[in-house]
Amino acid sequence: MEKYQEVERSLITKYRRDIWRPFVTAVVQYRLIDEGDAVTVCISGGKDSMIMAKCVQELQRHGPRRFRAEYVVMDPGYNPENRQLILDNARLLNIPVKVFDTPIFGIVDSVDDGNPCYLCARMRRGYLYKYAQSLGCNKIALGHHYDDAFETTLLSMMYAGEIRAMMPKLRSTSHPGMELIRPMYHVREHNIVRFAQRHSLRFLQCACRFTENIAKGDQPGRSKRQEVKLLLARLREQDPLIDRNIFHSMQNVNLEKVIAWRDKSGIHHFLDDY
Repeated sequence: MEKYQEVERSLITKYRRDIWRPFVTAVVQYRLIDEGDAVTVCISGGKDSMIMAKCVQELQRHGPRRFRAEYVVMDPGYNPENRQLILDNARLLNIPVKVFDTPIFGIVDSVDDGNPCYLCARMRRGYLYKYAQSLGCNKIALGHHYDDAFETTLLSMMYAGEIRAMMPKLRSTSHPGMELIRPMYHVREHNIVRFAQRHSLRFLQCACRFTENIAKGDQPGRSKRQEVKLLLARLREQDPLIDRNIFHSMQNVNLEKVIAWRDKSGIHHFLDDY
């Protein structure tokens, strides 16, 4: 049995409960993929996007809806070793990738705004939307998982002064007709890690220059997301359900106990109807 066949079989058998079923649940619950869709599956080279790609392949084979998938790797300026690792893994896992180059790392590196991760993410998304459109796709799929979602909730509260969820899907405001989906929304990160370890898969870690500079000691500090991960690890020691509670809080908002909120019509205050 080839490696990719072993991985595919494991996804829908041994890891059916921990990866495959949560993946399908998100696709169905949030109506992420419809009949006739053309989806650009965005592969960064990390564990999350690579496993997502395999799940999408399985969904094409066994799912009830017919859709087209394009597996895309955007190279924002990886060093040759990192790029080769992505290509080697794609070959190993039988993922037919298309690669296109962008100057993102160089641009972000030249702009000292104190928030390189935000700028990088915005630029990546713009390039991915544009390339997906050139392929005739109407959706892009990103590999954000359950842990990313509840961490983002804390990030928005602690560092942006607002309550905001990482949505399972959203429409592009700059590319009409395009939609972003997150099929791994219900998959826990530790299960992805277990799966990769079970099959001795070595994926790309965050390969941006900001992260590399911190690792080498050339740049002090750590990312805000890393700080939140450390905080959650401490909270988890006291309450093992902390992750689940934060995640579900975004689906259980009591507007009668909120001082103010905003929507498309404007800002609303509890005193408006007091």
